[in-house]
Amino acid sequence: MERSFEELVDEAAGAPVDGWDFSWLDGRATEERPSWGYQRLLGERLALASAALDVQTGGGEVLAGVADRFPRTMAATEGWPPNAARATAVLHPLGAVVVADPDEPPLPFADDAFDLVTSRHPVTVWWAEIARVLRPGGSYLAQHVGPASVFELVEFFLGPQPEARRARRPEDAADAARAAGLEVVDLRSARLRVEFLDIGAVVWFLRKVIWMVPGFTVEAHWARLRELDALIRAEGPFVAHSARFLIEARKPWPASRDASRGRGRQPTVTRSR
Repeated sequence: MERSFEELVDEAAGAPVDGWDFSWLDGRATEERPSWGYQRLLGERLALASAALDVQTGGGEVLAGVADRFPRTMAATEGWPPNAARATAVLHPLGAVVVADPDEPPLPFADDAFDLVTSRHPVTVWWAEIARVLRPGGSYLAQHVGPASVFELVEFFLGPQPEARRARRPEDAADAARAAGLEVVDLRSARLRVEFLDIGAVVWFLRKVIWMVPGFTVEAHWARLRELDALIRAEGPFVAHSARFLIEARKPWPASRDASRGRGRQPTVTRSR
């Protein structure tokens, strides 16, 4: 029997949203994945590192998936207390230390501490801090959320957002990385189909990804939720499109060291394929 609007909303409103695991949406929403396979690339880079840092690790789920590739020193940061607690429980047994750290400079590590810094879907990126904690020859590898991601859903609730649509462009991230002294060695982007199969999936998603519709609550958006529920029942899944981009940036060796090396062996730099 088809479930009512109220049943679907009540279930989603009471479901836990801590961590960064989206398995609650299995069978209720779908999203295409980028062709580059971020977690696979992450594992490849970690296997070549001696000390690595995962910034804004969420609940640690993505990093835990490549625990067999952890380097000798593996650290992660997370700013939201529920996620930090979850990441600690997930990652500590795997040999990674989790540092509760607000999403603002400085990172709680010394200069040149890591030869790899990674992040999946960071909310903000402090490029100068990433450059500071990277060793010369080290790399930043990350998958960022791109411009106007899932904005079909955002604008259903908030109306047109022309200024916000221009934010998070991959070209701007590359420029910011270069301004911090890094060399961008890979930049790829993708736009991917997302389907919400019922109104419960929408409610849970907006409760979890809180910056999509700021201040979202079931009560405040009851009327629009009812409209969207009717639309899904009449026309099928609500379709949106997520935006993702992969960026890899390297910290160059000091010019004095490059000059002294002459025609000798150059430092190895791992790049995305």
